[in-house]
Amino acid sequence: MTASQFRELALSCPGVIESSHMSHPDFRVGGKIFATLGYPDKNSGVVVLPPTEQARLMRKHPKAFSAARGEWGKRGCTTVLLAEVDKATMKAALKCAWRNKAGRS
Repeated sequence: MTASQFRELALSCPGVIESSHMSHPDFRVGGKIFATLGYPDKNSGVVVLPPTEQARLMRKHPKAFSAARGEWGKRGCTTVLLAEVDKATMKAALKCAWRNKAGRS
């Protein structure tokens, strides 16, 4: 998975706009961030998942997904190492993150 592919998948969700948060591209639905690119480094991204889905992805794909540090990780912020995730898995994770935020808009 490349950063360009991550961006393309995130923007393919309905109603998504690309913005910026703390100098990193982010993806929002209804004004709420569901994914970030280039954090904590250029080889990574973040998806905001329900904690149960976060736990499932970390179990199934431990090289690709990990909880963000601190309280953010406990709330479902999930770091993804782009080189370790396939397109289908990333697409499913982004759609889950999108649904999680779109339902709260």
